[in-house]
Amino acid sequence: MIPGQILNALSACFRKHQDSDLQILSAKPLQGGSINEVYCLKTTAGSFCLKYNLSDAFPKMFETEAGGLKLLSMAGTLRVPGVIAYDRLPDHSFILMEYIQPAPQIKDFFQDFGRNLARLHKQKGELYGLDYNNYMGSLAQNNCYHSVWVDFFVEERLDKQVKLALRKGLLDPSVENLFEKLYVKLDDLLPEEPPCLVHGDLWSGNFIVSEDGKACLIDPAVYYGNREVDLAMSTLFGGFSPEFYASYEEEYPLIKGWRNRLDLYKLYPLLIHLNLFGCSYLGSILQILRRF
Repeated sequence: MIPGQILNALSACFRKHQDSDLQILSAKPLQGGSINEVYCLKTTAGSFCLKYNLSDAFPKMFETEAGGLKLLSMAGTLRVPGVIAYDRLPDHSFILMEYIQPAPQIKDFFQDFGRNLARLHKQKGELYGLDYNNYMGSLAQNNCYHSVWVDFFVEERLDKQVKLALRKGLLDPSVENLFEKLYVKLDDLLPEEPPCLVHGDLWSGNFIVSEDGKACLIDPAVYYGNREVDLAMSTLFGGFSPEFYASYEEEYPLIKGWRNRLDLYKLYPLLIHLNLFGCSYLGSILQILRRF
């Protein structure tokens, strides 16, 4: 049951912006509701995707999601859902978005996806980071600006998650020591490239197939970073074909040795999963640390 205060807020929004009342005909739960409640709303004004949670659970989650979708949309390379409205109410926060009707993939789906991700990564920033913090899953993601990629990656990505895992008792000081030893090597292991716009959480669950059979990105964790973080995330849980990477390289060639660096970039999402879901991810983290 969708809370009444959200329904009232949606109706008020439509009266203000659409000059019409919003009448909900049906509300169907959608997959992906581990953090938020997610529904497809069929209404007299069309179909929409509604996400909501308790207002104090994840401050500004939907505001930053809307900002990330706007940045990706402005790049004009890959489709994202349009944002209709978002708000924080006394008890709940919500975001109302365009509903993307699923469809079969076009024949060259992953070639098209890889090529357009490469074009997204051609959107450059002056510094690594973003002018606001956001979320990776349900964990806060700090985006303080840095001029050097390795500094950003260590201070805003790895070390914050390592410290959180230590506080939660999921890591012990010996593993922290392995991370400290890795940090001093990263200048030699990670080449510097100009900051580019990244989705930030590009696993197989964060794209859908839109009505035209092409990829549509959802649930962004955007910032300006090294483009290899998106490629690393895409390999972590599978779901992307070899043609995806081949077409990416045709459009925007990667620095030699990029496949060997992907494990380093997997450390951040693995730490996120460790902090969210527990010690089953520790073995993968240790394997990478011992390799480097």
